[in-house]
Amino acid sequence: MKVFIFASALSLVGSCATKRYSEKIQDIKDNIVFENSQQIKEISKTIDSNELKKLVYDLSSSEFQGRKTGELGYHKASNYIKDYYINEAISSPLGENNYYQQIPESFFSDDIKSSQNVISYIKGTEYPDEVIIISAHLDHEGVKEDQVYYGADDNASGTAALMEIAQAFKIAQKKGFGPKRSIAFLHLTGEEIGLKGSTYYTDHPVFSLKNTVANLNMDMIGRVDEKHIENPEYIYVIGDDRLSTELHYISEIANDTFTNLELDYELNKESDINRYYYRSDHYNFALKGIPVIFYFNGEHEDYHKPTDTPDKINYPLLQKRTQLIFTTAWYLANSKNRIVADKK
Repeated sequence: MKVFIFASALSLVGSCATKRYSEKIQDIKDNIVFENSQQIKEISKTIDSNELKKLVYDLSSSEFQGRKTGELGYHKASNYIKDYYINEAISSPLGENNYYQQIPESFFSDDIKSSQNVISYIKGTEYPDEVIIISAHLDHEGVKEDQVYYGADDNASGTAALMEIAQAFKIAQKKGFGPKRSIAFLHLTGEEIGLKGSTYYTDHPVFSLKNTVANLNMDMIGRVDEKHIENPEYIYVIGDDRLSTELHYISEIANDTFTNLELDYELNKESDINRYYYRSDHYNFALKGIPVIFYFNGEHEDYHKPTDTPDKINYPLLQKRTQLIFTTAWYLANSKNRIVADKK
């Protein structure tokens, strides 16, 4: 009888604890409210599949020679992005017309020449010292045996999405709806050779890491993997719950409210043998305790091959995925309170 009573007491305590946790989660969900959702939806529509297509075709053209870190093609692509931000009147935190965070040759190995991250930003109206960093790596494999590795999905897709997101936030600002927190748009070099650009950024941050609220990182978001051929309306979401309980639910509610994609968490599992959580630039931010989301379409037959070309990108799907990232960033930038990293 004593054993039974003890077990029952444990069961009751466990039940109460579970209830308290579920109530906490419900409170988090209830507090995530997208104010002026119709306005957000209208601004997100400025993220256009045809504009994305032009950007991807430009970025993965032979002119940029596969955008290898430190090589002429990469520098040309960096200049293309810099000119884009100047034309869109999106400023740099580094000073007028200086959009490059220079990384010296000594930081790299294997005879890689000096390179640069490209960065622009929109200053927050109420909490300018707090910043959301949205990122994508610009580099790819370059030219091998006279073949250009175009890198349309890896990662012209994420780069183009980042540029369109920046443009959408600038349009919102012009309409009088500038973000409450600052938003930085960060194009990273050296991802393909060991996350070098993000390592350098987190070692030499332009914005205080203490005041960096979150990092949303895009790496390959324009294609469909074999698992989802029958249902292409998906995106892999990785890392969203690793450091912040709240970030996971912000992502889900943004999706439910605006895009209705399948958010696939399969590659977020600790048991994922590919360990994607550790393999793109968001990870260097996570190492600093900054909540992250990594958006990814999964690998496909053209991964790291010269056949990764812009004609194979699904542009309406790229548009929808970009809109998801934009609306998630909108909430992070405009919520009353910054999200909490409660799982450090």
